[in-house]
Amino acid sequence: MAQCLSSWGYQVTRGLGGTGVVGQLRRGFRAGQANNVIPQTATLELSVRSLDRDVRKLLNQRIEELTQAQAQGFGVRAEVTFRGGYPVLVNTAQETDFATQVGVEVVGAERVVAHTDALTDSEDFAFMLEQVPGSYLFIGNGDASTGGHGACMVHNPNYDFDDSNIAVGSEYWVRLTQRYLV
Repeated sequence: MAQCLSSWGYQVTRGLGGTGVVGQLRRGFRAGQANNVIPQTATLELSVRSLDRDVRKLLNQRIEELTQAQAQGFGVRAEVTFRGGYPVLVNTAQETDFATQVGVEVVGAERVVAHTDALTDSEDFAFMLEQVPGSYLFIGNGDASTGGHGACMVHNPNYDFDDSNIAVGSEYWVRLTQRYLV
C-alpha cells in the first residue's frame, strides 16, 4: 500500500509538467479494524483532479497501470474502479468577458480581478458548462485582511459569509441580467 501511495504521487504525474496544474491526488486508506490482525483486504481512495480533460484520462490510465504493476510485484490482486466525479470546469471567453465588463460597471476596474489562478475544486456548475457556454466567477467575499470574512472557501466549517456583500452581489446579478436581456 505504501508503495502505491508513493508511486502515485510521482510516477502518475511524471512527464506532464508542461500542462499547467497537472493533477492532485488526494488519498484515503482503510484496512481492517484491529491493530494485531492482518486484514484480508485494504481500500485506497483517490480524488484525481486536473485542469485538462485529456490529462485526467491519462492520470486514470497511469493509476491503473501502476496499481496493477505494484500488485503483481507483491503477488497480490488489485482492482481499480473509477467513478466519473466532477468534470473540469471550463469558462468560455465571451461569457467571461461579458461577466467581467458587468463587474467593472458595478464596482470599478480596480475591484475586479479578471483572471485568477485555476482551482482544482469540485464544482457542480462544471456540469452546466459542459452543456452550454458560461462563466463561473467569484463575487468577492473578502479575505483575511477584511476581518476574516472569506478567508477560506465555501464548504469549509470556518466559512463566514460577509453579509455586507449582499447589496453588491444583488446589484451585480440584476445588472448582468439586464445587460444580457438588452
